[in-house]
Parts: sequence; C-alpha cells; structure tokens
Amino acid sequence: MPQPNVDEWRSEARHWLATVLEPRRAAETTGPTTAEPADLAVFHNLTDAQERRLLDRCRAYQRARHEAGYQALTLPRENGGQGLTAAHAAVFAEEESAFDVPPSTELISVTVRLVAMSVSLFGTPEQRETYARAFLRTDLLACQLFSEPGAGSDLAALRTRARQDGEDWVIDGQKVWTSGAQFADHGLLLARTDPDVVKQAGITAFLVPMDSPGVEIRPIRQMSGGASFNEVFLSGVRVPDTLRIGRPGQGWEVANATLAFERTASGSGNRRKGGTFDDVLALARSLHRTGDPLVRQRLADLYVRSALRAATVDRVARASAAGGRPGPEASLTKLMASDLLTRTGQVATELMGARITADTGEEGTFAWTQHLLGAPGYRLAGGTDQIQRNLIGERVLKLPGEPRVDKVPFSELPGN
Repeated sequence: MPQPNVDEWRSEARHWLATVLEPRRAAETTGPTTAEPADLAVFHNLTDAQERRLLDRCRAYQRARHEAGYQALTLPRENGGQGLTAAHAAVFAEEESAFDVPPSTELISVTVRLVAMSVSLFGTPEQRETYARAFLRTDLLACQLFSEPGAGSDLAALRTRARQDGEDWVIDGQKVWTSGAQFADHGLLLARTDPDVVKQAGITAFLVPMDSPGVEIRPIRQMSGGASFNEVFLSGVRVPDTLRIGRPGQGWEVANATLAFERTASGSGNRRKGGTFDDVLALARSLHRTGDPLVRQRLADLYVRSALRAATVDRVARASAAGGRPGPEASLTKLMASDLLTRTGQVATELMGARITADTGEEGTFAWTQHLLGAPGYRLAGGTDQIQRNLIGERVLKLPGEPRVDKVPFSELPGN
C-alpha cells in the first residue's frame, strides 16, 4: 500500500486534532510574576478518585486517536499499527504539540508504549488481536511486573517462579515499584520457569489478569504524599498457557525490548514530570533575580541542557519510529531526563533559599517541594542511572564489561 503524502497527511492530522482538542495556550513567561504552576510533582500525588478521572480523560483521547488512525503510526499493519513512516510520526508529534493534550499517566504510558508494543512484537496472532489492540485503545490497561525486592538493577536475578501444571502456569513471588497496579486489568510479568540454566535463559513472560485469585496489591506511600507505586504479591496464581508471551525461556528478550521502550518513554512523552526550564525562569522573574549574573549563568546552563535533551529525544524517537527497536541510545535519553530533573530542582532551590523549607504564601515557591521530593526517585524509575551508564559504556563506547555470573545456572547461585 503506497504511503500517503506527508504534507497532505499533515493537514488531515491537524484538522482532526482541531476537532477533538483545544489549542495549547502559550506559556505566560513575561511580566514580574506568574501564577503558580498547576503541578510540579514528578510522580502523581492524587487520590484514587482523582486518578480515575485523569485516566478517563486520557483513555477517551487514546481511543479517539486509535479510531481515527493516529495510534501506533509506525507499527506494521499486521501488528495492529498504521504502517507509516518515521516522517509521519514526527509530523503528528509536531502537530499534536500545538494542542492541549490530556496529561498522560505512568499507567497509560506503560499500557500503550510498553506492553502493547511488546505483545505486538512477541505475541501470537490471537494475542495481538485480543490484547495488543485493546492496549493500544486503552480499553484494557496494563502494568509492568518486572522489579522485585532483590532484583531491581539485576533483573535477571528475579525469584518469582512459574511452574507448568497442565494447561496452566502456577506463579508465586513478589513484585515491587509497580505503577498503577491498582487500576490495571493485566500485568506483563517475568517469572523464572527453569532454574537449571543460566539466569537469563530461564525466564518467561506472561500476561497476568490482575483480578486473578492469589494477586494482592499493596500501595507504597511516597514521601511526597501520593501512592503511585505498589507491591504485588502472587500466591498460587494460575495463568493459562495462552497468556504466555513468547516462547518459554524467551522472557529475557521480551524484557530487554520492553525496557528499551521504557527508557525511551521515560525521557519523552506528554506526561509532565516535575518543573521545567520555563517554570524556573518564571520563578526567577517573580523573585526579581534575572539581573544577577550568576543566576543568568545557571539559567543559561539549564536552558542549554533542556534543549539538548529535547533534541536527543527527538532523534531517538525518529530512529525508533523508522522501524527498529530502541537500543542503548534510549539509555541516554533516560539519563538526560533524570539529570535535568535534578539540576532543575537545584536551580529552583538556589533561587528560593529558605523559602523552600516552608510555605510563605508566595506564588510559585513552595510547590517546588513536590519536585524536590520526587526527582531522586526518577534516577531509579525506568532503570537506575548506574545501569544506564553501564549500558552506554559497554554497548556504545565498547568498554570492558563488568564481571558477570551469566554462565552459572540460577540454581547454583548463592541463596538458591
């Protein structure tokens, strides 16, 4: 099927966006003061009712986008996408940025950009038809059940077990730091199915219904007040073999593809994560600090880093949209995102001084505590900064790898 002309397609996309969204209002960064930003939190601090209302808004837009043919633009048609080029994806992102898109959530991002893509790549035709399409439309929501208390950075050391029992698999174990588990219909889970082979080779991926008997979800309270994350306990959970994603033992390949999508998503997207350069600039203006030469240097440095991150995200997104799976370059966007969040908070704190410790009633000041309390966690979310540096060092710079125990069967590792 011939590809539609990019310029004509751009006009069609712009017209459709105008029928479902309002134009984005220009940020008010002029004048001595600005209104306090609505949300400077890195992670959501919402009640369940507020989270559900936000999810409903996001899902309505995702469904409309899917039905209009603007979801999963570069995914092949046989996998549930539109089969378009990277140029079409870039054009749509550019046009969409001019409109007031509903703010996304971690669960929406995980569902559409991680789990849907992994099921599309590794699932059977039946799984793609039943689940990948439903995830892309957000008719179903999916969380990611990868990390464990003893297997965060070293994911291959996971201890959740799955044993086959007839046509089912019986799963026992614990997962942690699961975003949106309490609202999810399914979870993409990694479990060890063969302890007698090297640890990466003995892992299998499953799509677990979150309402299955034996699944218990416990929220984790953040120091910033919300509960975006959860512990998930699995006790004798039975999952049919029809919900196995990929071959038995192919879970490590599924995990690597999913994590690459996660790193790309962590560095981009329309989900606002903390304060931005524009917020810091507005803060400096409201405090009458823009005439200070040192402040101007710090603002310039922050602006340059923001622009570099945006350019890198765009480059990686274009390469990914061209048809390839995200590679180690996705680690760079994740590193840049977490570093920028940290530096943004540092500059804001320097501008405010003691104001950061108590609410003085001044607009746009104390809200920065939400940013400062959340930013450290982003160095862990989507893969720790240390792991990203290892990936870049080994796969991009070709530096010697760290000593590994990959050739030792999991059952012979200490503690097993």
